[in-house]
Amino acid sequence: MENTKNISKYLTPFQRKLLEKNLQTNLHPKYRCRIQIMLLADMGYTKAQISKTLGCTQETTRYWIAQARSGQAHNWDDCPVGRPKVTSEEYLERLKELVSNSPRDYGYSFERWTGQWLSKHLNKELGIEVTARHVNRLLKQMGLSTRSKSVKGLTTDNSKDNSSLLLQELPSICASGSNQMWQLNFFG
Repeated sequence: MENTKNISKYLTPFQRKLLEKNLQTNLHPKYRCRIQIMLLADMGYTKAQISKTLGCTQETTRYWIAQARSGQAHNWDDCPVGRPKVTSEEYLERLKELVSNSPRDYGYSFERWTGQWLSKHLNKELGIEVTARHVNRLLKQMGLSTRSKSVKGLTTDNSKDNSSLLLQELPSICASGSNQMWQLNFFG
């Protein structure tokens, strides 16, 4: 598609030159498509023509034409392609350190970390925002957890180990020989 007109519809000469220069580099195909959309739109091609020619959706075409129209063509690489890798080795090491210590050591009033609190703390400390669900997934991958240690077996005695359960029989109304029925009045 050659530009038969020298009239620019959306781009300044500087923007056009910048986009054309970046098009010459080794780009990810999606970045290349963004630039081509803006250049073709600037030459007067319609959304449908651009979408068909480049094999992209009309939504993508509409978005990047709007960027060119609003003078934001230079931001073609501001929206990264693909899922970003937000956790670094530093993040993972700090996560390990936090989960192995009590939240009280860091000024919190609660005794046990949750994925939500780890997420908030690490966002405040490192500026990396990760969902609580992803924090829990990372912990699982590292063989760690915010949950209490699992109970090895149920006990019926009241031992000093707080991780065990105390099982007791509850008194039954029938067992006590009482024939009384409880009457509840929900409308009173």
